[in-house]
Amino acid sequence: MKGTMNPANRIHRWSGQILYVLIGLIVATGCTYQPTTPPKTVYQSGFNTVRLEQDPESTTNTHPASLTATEVGTLLRGTRVWERRNALHRLFVGQADKTRAFRDEEIAVLAPALAKALAQAAPSERVYFHLSHATEHGEEETTTGWLSLRDPILYLSLSEAHDRHGPGPDIGKYDRQMPNVPERSPAFDATFEPEEYLIKVSSGGRLFAPDQREELQIQYREALSAMPAQPGLERDSKTTRERH
Repeated sequence: MKGTMNPANRIHRWSGQILYVLIGLIVATGCTYQPTTPPKTVYQSGFNTVRLEQDPESTTNTHPASLTATEVGTLLRGTRVWERRNALHRLFVGQADKTRAFRDEEIAVLAPALAKALAQAAPSERVYFHLSHATEHGEEETTTGWLSLRDPILYLSLSEAHDRHGPGPDIGKYDRQMPNVPERSPAFDATFEPEEYLIKVSSGGRLFAPDQREELQIQYREALSAMPAQPGLERDSKTTRERH
């Protein structure tokens, strides 16, 4: 007659098998885990920042890239945005005018930092930037986006373009005449001029949500050869490095 296994021995054997399985799972997980590189700040002044972060969409960026501050500033100067209006809004107030996405003073801050970031970026990284300043009415105005290069294309994405954030609800932002249409919608459209160097515009974001992402794909080398250079940025870049 065969003896039965002691319950204590049976529990011991099961515990050992479970331990082996757990060790195997830990080893397998460790082999497949890829640690993410934390963002690296390239420029920080107040709420203005430029940093490198992992690009979730591509690992084939042609980084590090050699673009001067003047070249980056010239490309920023060609970027245009305008308020996105529906048909009813356009009926009452007309089509919105295109404006520059980056003003001269913003380019003076942003272009040298972006050029430096592109020179330090790895192929798996993109450049994030955020501009913020207070308006004369006490609002915060922000411009936010990303920059990356996949030769021969420059990818410029914007999630905010001179968006204004008040300290609280402001009924003055609304037209009190019928229909009750916001004077300024957070949604916007974007383009690049000269448009013959713009390959594609992609719009992202959630439907009926204020957040969005407008991505411009630009033949940047051809554009730079045809556009007048933005003066003074190399000098400004040198002065900024000396201060830091």
